[in-house]
Amino acid sequence: MTVTDIVELDKKRSKIYIDGEFAFVLYKGELREYGIKVGADILESTYEEITGTLLTKRAKLRAMNLLQKKDYTEKQLRDKLNDGLYPDNLVDEAISYVKSYKYLDDERFARDYITYHLEMRSKNRIIQDLMGKGLSKDFIVPIYDELCGEANENSDTDIEQAQIEKLLSKKHYSEDLEYNDKQKIMAFLMRRGYSIESIKRAMNHYE
Repeated sequence: MTVTDIVELDKKRSKIYIDGEFAFVLYKGELREYGIKVGADILESTYEEITGTLLTKRAKLRAMNLLQKKDYTEKQLRDKLNDGLYPDNLVDEAISYVKSYKYLDDERFARDYITYHLEMRSKNRIIQDLMGKGLSKDFIVPIYDELCGEANENSDTDIEQAQIEKLLSKKHYSEDLEYNDKQKIMAFLMRRGYSIESIKRAMNHYE
């Protein structure tokens, strides 16, 4: 294995290419430590130490540090590690590591997100939000229905109407508002994921 190129990524790190292909990212001090320079050969043992020990540990620590700051779905965390240019096999290993300690759990993430936003966002909006975070609709809907649909005897329509009416109250909606003010409130509710039909029905009922 021969180092064919070293490309500076930033002031501290460089991308290492071996036999013409991108291999990994190292800090400048590590280049000196492992004697990595363009044209130099890398021993198999050195390559294994870098990828099997150094970078594996670094990817796991990176995953842990990210999860300490905020909760992520598996897709989001995988994207973050990919942004760090870790090899795919090390990303897989880091993901498996944090999942083994229950630090990463898509079902818990979905439950927490749905519970937090349940009163103020439509079902469609919540589903779209979670899909944007890498969860599938087939995964989200049963959790939503368990937390909301089955636990509540009302239909989805009744639940959404109650949500919209609560938002109307927060926006100080009344039938005496000017047309433009009503339109602004309707636009606000539509951004929350509610259909125009649901909004009008709730407004009529609220009035």
